[in-house]
Amino acid sequence: MIRLYHSPRTRSVRILWLLEELGTPYELQTLTFSPSELKSERYLRVNPLGKVPAIEDGDVHMFESGAIVEYLIERYGDGRLAPPPGTPARAAYLQWLHFAESTAMPPLSELAQHTMFKPEDERIAAVIPDAKARIQTWLQVVEAALAGNEFICGAAFTGADVMLGYSALLPKWFGHLGAQHANVQAYLSRLEARPALQKALSS
Repeated sequence: MIRLYHSPRTRSVRILWLLEELGTPYELQTLTFSPSELKSERYLRVNPLGKVPAIEDGDVHMFESGAIVEYLIERYGDGRLAPPPGTPARAAYLQWLHFAESTAMPPLSELAQHTMFKPEDERIAAVIPDAKARIQTWLQVVEAALAGNEFICGAAFTGADVMLGYSALLPKWFGHLGAQHANVQAYLSRLEARPALQKALSS
């Protein structure tokens, strides 16, 4: 059985959400989002970066959320949640799946670090407006992509929505969504209505 190492509201929400969508059995190991657990000697043997998520699936050990999403869909999806390899739909799917982490998450992480997580004397004020501007830039890109689409790749819910949906929830939680993001807000409402995401966010 898959063991998922998880902390509430972190990137591990993606993996818990996906497992629920797939109906794949798992064991949940919930950790507090603190150095005492994430940097413990025991957990560093699971993930040497001291972050979540991480999974153990037999001999498979992984700790990168996007890679875990791709692995789980390949192994347990049975053709669900991802277009077939080599198709134009697959190309769009891969673009948005990777956009969610490589483009959307860095400014969100920087904003959180320099407003909440770093000690006051280590925060850099100049980082904050730059991070906010970059968040607005990628939100505008997603807003345009969602015009006329129920999900980020069109009519079908995919693993790209698991990746991007979590990234898009963070600006909502941080208070950075506005009237100019009507498509993103409607998209999030559709995602938040899914029982699998509800379970992931309550765990």
